[in-house]
Amino acid sequence: MRRSVFTSLLIGSLTLCSLSKAGAQATSLPASAHTPNGLELSSGTLTIRVDALRPDVLRVRVFPVGHPAEDASWAVLPAARTARVAVTSEANGFSTSDLRLTVSPTLQLTVTDLAGNILQDDALPVAWTSDGFKVTKVKTDDDHYFGLGDKPGPLDRAGEAFVMWNTDNFGWQESTDPIYKSIPFFIQMRSGRALGVLFDNTFRTFFDFGRERTDRMTFSAPGGSLDYYLLYGPEPKQVLHEYAWLTGPTPLPPLWTLGYQQSRYTYYPQAQVEEIAARLRSDKIPADAIYLDIDYQYKNRPFTVDTEAYPDFKGMIRKLTAEHLHTVLITDLHIANLPNQGYAPYDSGSAGDHFVKEKGQNYVGPVWPGPSVFPDFTRQQTRAWWGTLYKEFVQDGVSGFWNDMNEPAVFRYPTKTMPDDVEHRIDEPGFVKRTAMHPEVHNFFGMENSRATWDGLLALNPNERPFVLTRASYAGGQRYAATWTGDNLATWNHLRQTTPQILNLGLSGFAMTGADVGGFGGSPSPDLLTKWIMLAAFQPIDRNHAAKGTRAHEVWVDGPEQEAIRKRFIEERYQLLPYLYTTAEQTSRDGVPIVRPLFVEYPHATSDGHPLDLDAGGEFFFGPSILVAASPLPDDVAPYELHLPSGIWYDYWTGAKLDRRGPTTARDLEIRDTAPALQPVMLHPGLGDLPVYVRAGAIVPMQPLVQSTDETPNGPLTLRVFAPATGESCGGDLYADDGHSFDFRNGAYLRLHVTCSIDASGALTVSIPQREGNFKPWWSTLRIEAVGFVPVRSQAIVEGRTSALEKTKLGWAATVADAGKAQTIVLQ
Repeated sequence: MRRSVFTSLLIGSLTLCSLSKAGAQATSLPASAHTPNGLELSSGTLTIRVDALRPDVLRVRVFPVGHPAEDASWAVLPAARTARVAVTSEANGFSTSDLRLTVSPTLQLTVTDLAGNILQDDALPVAWTSDGFKVTKVKTDDDHYFGLGDKPGPLDRAGEAFVMWNTDNFGWQESTDPIYKSIPFFIQMRSGRALGVLFDNTFRTFFDFGRERTDRMTFSAPGGSLDYYLLYGPEPKQVLHEYAWLTGPTPLPPLWTLGYQQSRYTYYPQAQVEEIAARLRSDKIPADAIYLDIDYQYKNRPFTVDTEAYPDFKGMIRKLTAEHLHTVLITDLHIANLPNQGYAPYDSGSAGDHFVKEKGQNYVGPVWPGPSVFPDFTRQQTRAWWGTLYKEFVQDGVSGFWNDMNEPAVFRYPTKTMPDDVEHRIDEPGFVKRTAMHPEVHNFFGMENSRATWDGLLALNPNERPFVLTRASYAGGQRYAATWTGDNLATWNHLRQTTPQILNLGLSGFAMTGADVGGFGGSPSPDLLTKWIMLAAFQPIDRNHAAKGTRAHEVWVDGPEQEAIRKRFIEERYQLLPYLYTTAEQTSRDGVPIVRPLFVEYPHATSDGHPLDLDAGGEFFFGPSILVAASPLPDDVAPYELHLPSGIWYDYWTGAKLDRRGPTTARDLEIRDTAPALQPVMLHPGLGDLPVYVRAGAIVPMQPLVQSTDETPNGPLTLRVFAPATGESCGGDLYADDGHSFDFRNGAYLRLHVTCSIDASGALTVSIPQREGNFKPWWSTLRIEAVGFVPVRSQAIVEGRTSALEKTKLGWAATVADAGKAQTIVLQ
C-alpha cells in the first residue's frame, strides 16, 4: 500500500501530553492568530485553523505547518463549507453568538456555550505520526453518542468502538463491524445539550467512544485530512437542521415510494412477476412497487434482460403500470468484462475510458457476471456516461433503480473489495485533478455510484423525482438515494435490531430507510413475519424482501389469519399516507428524520439522568406525533415496559387516554423526594397487537383506504384531533402536491398548519388557515374527528351553521365542506 500523501510532509510527532491544559491556556494568543472568522495557530509541526461557518457551526482543520490539505469535500455542500460569519476575538480564542472556543499553545481546543458549559474539550494534543493522526476528546460519564449510520448494536454508541470501511457483510450480527456504509457523523448528548461532529475523512477511519478508556473519546485515520465540523444545538433538532444545511437533506421522495413494496431475489420468470402482481390485487393488499433482482438480467449482466425468462419485458412493465405497480430494477455497478462481444455497457464504457485502473490497465475483478470492470465514479464524465445507461429502462416505464454491491463488493479477496493499488482518477469541479488510490476513494465510491444514477435519471426525465436505493454510501449520500440495512437475517434478534439501525441512520442524514421485511437470509416463522410486517408499516421504507432458497415472504403465505393481520397494518399505513408524506416533506426542508428517537422530541425528559430511549427499548417516534412501542424482546415472550414522556397520551387504536403528567424533567428528578418519578406502563401485546400512541394536542391527517398511491381516495380528508388539556397547545401540519414532479418548487403545493384549542366550557375549536400554494387536492370535504373529547351538545358549528356530531369508534366527528379558504369549526 502506498503511503498517504501527507506522511512525507511530517517532521515529527507532536506528543505534548505532559503539559497541563490549565497552565497551557494561561498565555494569550498572538494577534496574528486571530482571523475575522476564527483563528489559525501553529505549534511544533502542526497548524490548527478554526472557522465559524455559522454562529452554531465551527470547522476545525489541522495540518502540517505550511502544508494545508486540499480544501474540498465529497460530503459537505460547497456553499456551507465556504460560509463564514464574523467572530469576536478573545485572549485565548474567539466567541460567536452561540459558542466560545479557546485554544492552548499545544493546540488543544475547548468549546463551551456562552454560559460556560463544556460541550467538548481535547484531552490530549493531536497525535500525528507517519501512521496517521488521532484526535482525543474528554468523555464524561454523562456522554451518550448516536449516529454513525447503520452500525449494528445499541442505539447509544457509548462504550463501543467502530471502523468506517464499507463492507459487504451478509448476515451481520450485533457485534459485526464494519458493514455497508461509512457515515462519520455522530451526535453527542451531554447534560441535555447536543453537539454534532462530522469527521470529513474518506479513508478507513476509527471511532472509540470509551471502549479503550472510559474517560476518552477518539477519532482517527491513517491518511487524508484532519477536517471536522462541530454543530451545536443545544436541542438535537437544531443539530439535525445544521447537518442538513451542511450535507444536504433527504429530498422529497415520490409518493409511491412510501407505499408497500414487494421484492425477492428473484421473481423469476416473467410469469411469476405477473402472478405476484395479480395476487396483490386480488387479495386487495395495498401495494405500489415490485422489485426485480439480478436474475432478470442475461447472465447477471447489468443493463440487459434475459429474454427467454422474460419474453415480453416491456409488455410486463406496461402491465404492472396498468395495475398501478411501479417496477424497480437492480442495476449493479460491475460491468461484465466482455470486449468485442456486443455488450453495449462495456463497449461504450471502454470507448470513453470510464473504468478504474490497476497498473495502468482496466482493473478486473469477479462479481455476479464473472470477470467485471468498474466505472470510475470520481470522474464527472464517467458519472454522466453511467446515467445514459438507464435510457431504455426509463423509456420502458421503469420507475426506480437499486444500486447494490457498491461497497464495492468483489468476490476474489478476503477483504471482499478492490485491492489498495486500484487507481481512481479524480476529475471533479472544486477538486485537484489527480489520481487517488483506492483506500482514499473506497468509502465514498458507493455514494458516487448512486449520485451518478440520480443525476442520470434527472437528465433523462428532468421533472420527475428519481428513486434510487443504495446499499453503500458516505456522509451526504442522502442527497442521492434512499437506503436499507443490507443483508439481514430472518431472526427475532434482527427484527429487534431494525429499530436502532433505522434510528441511527435517520440521525446520520438518511431519512428514507428500511430493513428487508421478514429478513433477507433464512425463513421467518409465520409469527415473526407477521410481527415484522406490522412494525414496517411504521417505518419510512416498507419493503418485503427475501433471498433465494428461503420460503416465501409474501403477505398471504401463512394462511388467512396471518394474512388478515398483515393486511390490516399495511392498510393502516395507506390511511396514514397524508401524515407520512407531510413528515417526509418537512424532513426535506429541516433534516429531522421521519422516524426519530424519543430524545429528539423530548430532549429534556430523562430517566436517571440519561436519554429516555436508553430504557425505552424498541420505542420510537413515527413523525412528530405518533409513538410506536414495539417489544425490545425477541418474540414478546414476556411483558415489557412502556416509557411515555410526561403528558397526556392516547392509544392510537382505541382512543384510550393515558394521563402521564408527572416528573420526568431534570429539575423534577432533583426533587424526586417530594415528587415521585413517573412509572413505566407494562405491556404484553398479542400476535396482532402493536402498541402505538399519539400525544395530546396532535392533529394527524388521514385518508380513505386506497390500493395504491395512484388511486384517488374516495371521501373526505380526516383531521384526527387528539384533544389537548384545557389551555395546552394543539396543532398539526398537512402538505400535498402531485406526488411525483418538481412542480412544487413553482408553487404547485398545498401547505396548512391547523391549530385547535379547548376552552373552559369544554368546546373544541379547530382553526384551518388559508392554504399556502396553488395545488388543488383530491378532497373537497374535511372530516374532523376528535379523540379524547367529550361534547356537551353533540354539535358542530361552522360559519354559523350547526350540524350533529357523529359518534365514532375513537370519539366524535363532523364532516364539513372544504372550500380552500380559512374556516373555524367548533365542536361542543
